[in-house]
Amino acid sequence: MMNSRIFPIIRKEFIQVRRDPRTLAIILALPALQLLLFGYAVTTNVDHIATVVFNQAMDGRSRDFLRAFTNTEYFTVVGNVSSHSEAREAIDRGDAKVAFIIPPDFSRNLDAGKPAYVQMILDGSDPNTASTALFTASGIAQSRAAAELQAAMMRVGSARSVEMPIEVRPNILYNPSMQSVNFMVPGLIGLIIQMQAVILTAFAIVREREKGTLEQLIVTPIKPWELMVGKIAPYVLIAFAQVAVALAVGTLWFQVEIAGSLLLLLGLSTVFLVGSLGIGMLVSTVSKTQTQAMQMSMMVILPAILLSGFMFPRESMPALLNYLGYFIPLTYFLKILRGIVLKGVGLEYLWVEALLLTVFGLLIFGISARRFQKNLE
Repeated sequence: MMNSRIFPIIRKEFIQVRRDPRTLAIILALPALQLLLFGYAVTTNVDHIATVVFNQAMDGRSRDFLRAFTNTEYFTVVGNVSSHSEAREAIDRGDAKVAFIIPPDFSRNLDAGKPAYVQMILDGSDPNTASTALFTASGIAQSRAAAELQAAMMRVGSARSVEMPIEVRPNILYNPSMQSVNFMVPGLIGLIIQMQAVILTAFAIVREREKGTLEQLIVTPIKPWELMVGKIAPYVLIAFAQVAVALAVGTLWFQVEIAGSLLLLLGLSTVFLVGSLGIGMLVSTVSKTQTQAMQMSMMVILPAILLSGFMFPRESMPALLNYLGYFIPLTYFLKILRGIVLKGVGLEYLWVEALLLTVFGLLIFGISARRFQKNLE
């Protein structure tokens, strides 16, 4: 008797699931997407660290010394600069994480048995990458120094004391103490802003559709664009308030000082919010239920967490995932956040990211608005 009552319910649920193929497809696809992203993107290894070189010696010995770094695959030389200021600018722009500066007397000092000092400038805003680069560089320098020391002792004799021939002198910028909180807090601000903007917007519209109140609004004299603006405007204000609250908590509670312009940060945050709200609208136009909206929002947010450089360095990811990260707005906003908050740089270094965010925001918002109005007509 009990089975005769249970099986009809089970059959009804299977029929209901079959009638909602979109939700079923998302449910089945999401675990595969999560596994692929986590399997390839989540890694504690740090390699292929973007590096620039200012080699003032320009001889075979200095090139051999630099080759010892690139052969490890921990460092990837992305450019050669011609001055200290160019090396610093490359790190300010975020084009490089490390700069090696070899003095002009590098080889002469080694030949004379004197110490040869190599300066290493590090971007300390990412403590994990900076500590790996520093540890690896120190190990390589010690290995090369030991080889030079052995050769020098053979030349002068073991009875004479010989100084350690090569020494790497690090200069850690932006976050000298290499505290992880200084790196994580700006990233969390960007991630929380995107999550809230996408989910709030998507749920607000889908909730209206589920309750049937959206259809009631459609039959009123209100125009589609007026309805869209009316639905979105409150969440623009809410999202902007979230930006202010997140910055206040990060500054007052976690003691992460904003080194750059607060006005510039708020302005570019607004640009990022436009794109995030557009994503939320787009999710709402293709979702019929709140469950679908949540699942599709996660399919947007999850790649942003893993592929944007929020937690894991993008340089260490496979080439395909690294390339996909360029299509995620959070990738550029994180660079803006960390550039302004930690480095104190201005628009002259961040204009490319600001331009890309603006283009993306206008494009995705325009597509979402068009789909929203089309669904209402």
